Amino acid sequence: MRLVVASLAVLAFVAACGPSRTPEWFVDGTAHAGLDFVHVNGMSGKYYMAEIMAPGVALFDYDNDGDLDVYLVQGQTLDPAADGARSREARLSDRLFRNDLEIRPDGTRKLHFTDVTRESRIEAHGYGMGVAAGDFDNDGWTDLYLTKFDAPNQLLHNNGDGTFTDVTKASGTDERSWSVSASFVDIDRDGWLDLYVTDYLRYSLASNPPCYNASGVVGYCTPHSFDGLTDHLYRNKGDGTFVDVTLSSGVAHEQRPGLGVVAADFNRDGWPDIYVANDGRENLLWLNRHDGTFEEGALLAGVALPLTAKAEASMGVDAGDADGDGDDDLLVTELAGEGSNLFVNDGSGVFVDRSAPSGLGPASLPLTGFGTAWVDADGDGLLDVLSVNGTVQVIESLRQAGDPLPLRQRKQLLRNLGGGRFEDVTARAGSIFGTSDVGRGAAFGDIDNDGDVDVLVGNNNGPARLLLNQTPVRHWIGLRLSGPGGRDMLGARVEIVRSSSRSLWRRAHADGSYASANDPRVVVALGDSAEPPVVRVTWPDGATETWNGLPVDKYSTLREGSAR
Repeated sequence: MRLVVASLAVLAFVAACGPSRTPEWFVDGTAHAGLDFVHVNGMSGKYYMAEIMAPGVALFDYDNDGDLDVYLVQGQTLDPAADGARSREARLSDRLFRNDLEIRPDGTRKLHFTDVTRESRIEAHGYGMGVAAGDFDNDGWTDLYLTKFDAPNQLLHNNGDGTFTDVTKASGTDERSWSVSASFVDIDRDGWLDLYVTDYLRYSLASNPPCYNASGVVGYCTPHSFDGLTDHLYRNKGDGTFVDVTLSSGVAHEQRPGLGVVAADFNRDGWPDIYVANDGRENLLWLNRHDGTFEEGALLAGVALPLTAKAEASMGVDAGDADGDGDDDLLVTELAGEGSNLFVNDGSGVFVDRSAPSGLGPASLPLTGFGTAWVDADGDGLLDVLSVNGTVQVIESLRQAGDPLPLRQRKQLLRNLGGGRFEDVTARAGSIFGTSDVGRGAAFGDIDNDGDVDVLVGNNNGPARLLLNQTPVRHWIGLRLSGPGGRDMLGARVEIVRSSSRSLWRRAHADGSYASANDPRVVVALGDSAEPPVVRVTWPDGATETWNGLPVDKYSTLREGSAR
């Protein structure tokens, strides 16, 4: 049995549970870990739409010390006429926290974060929406791309010495729009990460019309009040610059309100495709034609719309092998009353909507989901569903109670039972799941390197939260997939072959969820078996390698071309 202590969080966990209660799966480790951050959405009473759509968050190893650091996106004052707006705006900033994880000789862990924003020289300008992470120049250090509302997006180059340099304009990625999510993905398999950016609405503060809910109370407008925008695709030239290929790739053919994005090889032809969750419009599936162009195929693939044939308010998205058959299925969070969608891949890139029969759709009906992921929360090898929630229309009971932002909802955890069924286990997930927030971004990763997946949550106009996973994982294997210059090989697929049971498939990726960046490492629970599994990796260029005898209960780095 592993021994894990995440600072004082476990003490709080034990005190809260007491001897007669079932142990909680997740505990709130935010304060004890030193994550002191509150998002400010800049609301002024004018119901600007941008106020309620952020923030994203990131888990990434900026200093290459083997543990995950934290990046938190901040808002700004939207109404310059508001009292103290200019002085308040000057104090608001994105924050970078360094993970100073200590693993003691007895296996216990002390988790603590240090704010290193000033030392990092990061200067994030404008109203922040989201963040993506990837090593765009193959120097072995993970860079950041920041998405904005009504300001140019920013590309921050990691200098490898704890500092970052803004290379946005020089790189050619200084798009000014309303961007939300982004994905670093090698679309042409040339060894350099390209960049897909979702753009939301043609909206400005000056064009904000008055909108009312069903009760006649003024509130936030829906996306149907505005035109959607064209997403952007940038091809990496390999010299530190990008070229905008939005038009030549075919992406410019569609204008829709894009929110979430995830890249995966959905039709198993060896090339990455791109799925985009759109708000109130049909979702997009860009199928890679292998020549730098894409064909939009969501309708024929069965993932443009749910079985109702009605476009829904899609926000968060993830791709993963939920049914254990070796291909990537799709998870999409939706508006309250619509229910999240589960699209099951038949292996050829054609999907079946299993939202209702799986139980996933009905269980999520009361909630408006944003950040989400396929995550093995309980360590049984099956991918569960965790989502953070918060509505976009005023909840009347909260408004009448005097809540200044009456959009709060609880988080949700749905357990994968196998056989295509899910059950709501939120009540067992931990008391932190009963805390209501306006949840938006969520980043998933093993923050304390103990073999399970934790969650960093970005709440709109509220505190960031760190959900530490406490479920007992007997044995596990962790993998970092590495390539040119030591960069994370986003898009690499891993098969874990176990002698006693069926294989498990995972994908190295940092995208998905909502406006956030995830841990690119792969971690797989092995149950009671300490026997090293066979590990097969299919790299983004199609090459395959096999490793035997890798150590369990720790992380290993697998470098492309190094298998023996």
